[in-house]
Amino acid sequence: MQPIEVHVIPTPPNPWKPVLILEELGLPYELNSFSFAVVKQKTFTDINPNGRAPAIEDPNTGLTLWETGAIIHYIIEQYDTEHIISYDTLKEKHLCNQWLAFQISGQGPYFGQVGWFTHLHPEKIPSAISRYINELKRVLGVLDGALEGREWLVGDKMTYADLAFATWNDRIDDLISCTPEKKFEGFPNVKAWHERMTGRPAWKKIMEKRTQLMDEQGLQPSGLPKGFGSFEEYARSMQQ
Repeated sequence: MQPIEVHVIPTPPNPWKPVLILEELGLPYELNSFSFAVVKQKTFTDINPNGRAPAIEDPNTGLTLWETGAIIHYIIEQYDTEHIISYDTLKEKHLCNQWLAFQISGQGPYFGQVGWFTHLHPEKIPSAISRYINELKRVLGVLDGALEGREWLVGDKMTYADLAFATWNDRIDDLISCTPEKKFEGFPNVKAWHERMTGRPAWKKIMEKRTQLMDEQGLQPSGLPKGFGSFEEYARSMQQ
């Protein structure tokens, strides 16, 4: 099998979702890492006209694909034939799809808006910050309730439905500016679930890759270049 090429920006959580799936399945892949400045340029929009990372190019099938939900579905259908992190039974298969849909429609957008209005928006808008922090906590509440008395969202094993939530949940402390110890405060089931996933070798390996790529590109966890404390500082520097 030839390596799947995964186009990523190293800072955001989304690009690492399919990378984590690939790593858990032990599939070969190569990372093409670039900066925010490149994502809207024609060299990349020819691959993804929406100008967002990630996207994949699979030389084994000739398929180019973007949007994390579509990518994850593809990897599972095409390559998880032994159902290592998926199911082939009717009920469990559709429940996994349900939770993935919740991640891409609920967790990702709301958590992303928290990050934007808290750290990157040029103007501080308290009502927007409050709204999206409350939505972040609402999503955690849904997950915490679903995990009551169980280790995984579906069935008795970790699936792609669980893994899809890990990268955004891992960034909560950055998003809401709290200490890592407090990011799951009030949500003990989510905390234990998250720690089960982030303790795995696949997670540690992709986070090492992320750190390396961010260092190479001179980036902070917020996505800003090193040396800038805010979006306003960075915007001013670009105008000089």
